[in-house]
Amino acid sequence: MAEPSYLNEEFDFNDPLIVSVIDDLPLWSAPFGMRLLDTVIMREHVRVLDVGSGTGFPMIELAQRLGRTCKVLGIDPWREAIDRIEFKISKWNIGNIGMIEGVAEDMPFDDGYFDLIISNNGFNNVEDQERAFAESARVSKPGAQIVFTQNLPGTMLEFYRVFEKVLAERGMDRRIEKMKEHIFEKRKPLSYIENLLKSAGLNIVNVHEDSFDLRYTDGSAMLNHFVTKLAFLPEWRLVVQGENEASIFESIEEELNAVSRTNGEFVMSVPWVCIDCRRD
Repeated sequence: MAEPSYLNEEFDFNDPLIVSVIDDLPLWSAPFGMRLLDTVIMREHVRVLDVGSGTGFPMIELAQRLGRTCKVLGIDPWREAIDRIEFKISKWNIGNIGMIEGVAEDMPFDDGYFDLIISNNGFNNVEDQERAFAESARVSKPGAQIVFTQNLPGTMLEFYRVFEKVLAERGMDRRIEKMKEHIFEKRKPLSYIENLLKSAGLNIVNVHEDSFDLRYTDGSAMLNHFVTKLAFLPEWRLVVQGENEASIFESIEEELNAVSRTNGEFVMSVPWVCIDCRRD
């Protein structure tokens, strides 16, 4: 009997490249992804698709938990993130993962190909969520499990209240409407999502709602956090594009810091949902 391959693999904690792939879990997506991992049915010989793989969490973790009888594919339009995933796969010598550069609205897979589809905060970032759900139904087998997470409209409500207050004080009603349009575009209400799923022929088995808090010393700390600057600030700036941006954000920061002084810190809540479905 051949020696198990894992007995022939050694990893060096002093290798900078190993350190780089250990220290890589995106904190923002961790609460969502942990619930997703708890919801997936573990079984052998399944074909899995991850829609919107990002930099690989929780897809890489799931692939290892499912084991080598399973094949996991990820699809994402983000080329640089795909390169990162492929680097991790090579360093950990994971043989049951592959990546495809593409979009959820037009997947290059045959009908009824997958036994399991996952998406961790992926569907809320597609251009056309209705079409993405329809494509997911098309490429999944009858009875396939579809599990996905996404944050809900109340995300960062504490920030948006201040944002709206500053805009209202300046008489910028149209910008307030634009802010609300931005929230709806990125974070659909649960009832809206449920209707899209039903239209796509996906039956909801379970809906798990939860939330977590993002805590900061004050608004300045929040605005200067790299996740804010990378993922949220560009969209907020688009809301006030063409206006006196620096002055508006200076007022927002002052208001946030005033809230922080009153409350002892600045806290933003992130409500989210994990939905477990089956294809008809």
